[in-house]
Amino acid sequence: MIIYGVALLSVCLLTGMLIGEGLGVLLNVDANVGGVGIAMLLLVLASNSDKFKSLTEGASGVGIKFWSAMYIPIVVAMAAKQNVAGATEGGLLALAAGVIAVAVSFALVPLISRLGNPEQEGD
Repeated sequence: MIIYGVALLSVCLLTGMLIGEGLGVLLNVDANVGGVGIAMLLLVLASNSDKFKSLTEGASGVGIKFWSAMYIPIVVAMAAKQNVAGATEGGLLALAAGVIAVAVSFALVPLISRLGNPEQEGD
């Protein structure tokens, strides 16, 4: 029942977009501030929550796991279409923030990998 995965994804996306729009209004920015990222976090939390345990078992769980797995590439594709040229024209701060964020993310991959597999510490 992939429809449950689509329903959970759509609820998380709508909630994230509303929160992002609200943050934009609060920060006096004419944009959605992190709505897609918030939606992704909500989807991860909801799909791993005990409240949705009955939905994540059996055939409906396959749909939720499918859309949970598909959502991250969708977010990456949405981020890739942003105006990178406009960001670099905005100054070196935007470029430096992007480079630092990517470097820190790459540096944290081994640490997060070891946290997920504590029995591999002897390797």
